[in-house]
Amino acid sequence: MPTLDRLLAAGAAPAIAILRGVKPVEALAVGAALVGAGVRMIEVPLNSPDPFASIAALQAEFGDDTLIGAGTVLDVAAVDRLAETGAGLLVAPNVDARVIARGVAIGLEVLPGFFTPSEAFVALEAGARHLKLFPALSAGPPHLKAMREVLPPDSGTWAVGGVDVTNARDWLDAGAEGVALGGALYRPGLEPAEIGRRAQALVAALKSREA
Repeated sequence: MPTLDRLLAAGAAPAIAILRGVKPVEALAVGAALVGAGVRMIEVPLNSPDPFASIAALQAEFGDDTLIGAGTVLDVAAVDRLAETGAGLLVAPNVDARVIARGVAIGLEVLPGFFTPSEAFVALEAGARHLKLFPALSAGPPHLKAMREVLPPDSGTWAVGGVDVTNARDWLDAGAEGVALGGALYRPGLEPAEIGRRAQALVAALKSREA
């Protein structure tokens, strides 16, 4: 199963696609559009319709080389149910030491949400190695840059909330390991072709920073 570290080391675009509201019937078409554009990390928030069915379908189809998982994971029961799908990514909007510890214990890639340095260090103490600054737009890149000066250098921070193709590079320049995009990539009703075009533009923007 791919991990964030392995995907990034292999040159994958540092971007997670958030498919909030996706339905199982469309999950594979949306996933194919994203993967075809070069996105190798996908999460389905658990407040989507029948999310575990979508996650299981995406994992079965793309899980060999794409990190698939759940977002808005709020309790240990959801962690265990996620593990049953075979997917490997656990994303939360908050810091819950029980959720983090359970996810780490069963081998999931855990990305808990934080906003303050105190929350970040609680998440790291619970076992997280990657963190999610959320909502990133409310903080701004300077907020992240200041926190990266005190966070362990071997930890990674992802900017989530208000990120789009026009500002993704600003977050990377501020020290983010990667970004996650929801409505800027996917919204219910968007055609897969449009999702693919948006994903291609994002991947191109992130790669242009590296050139």
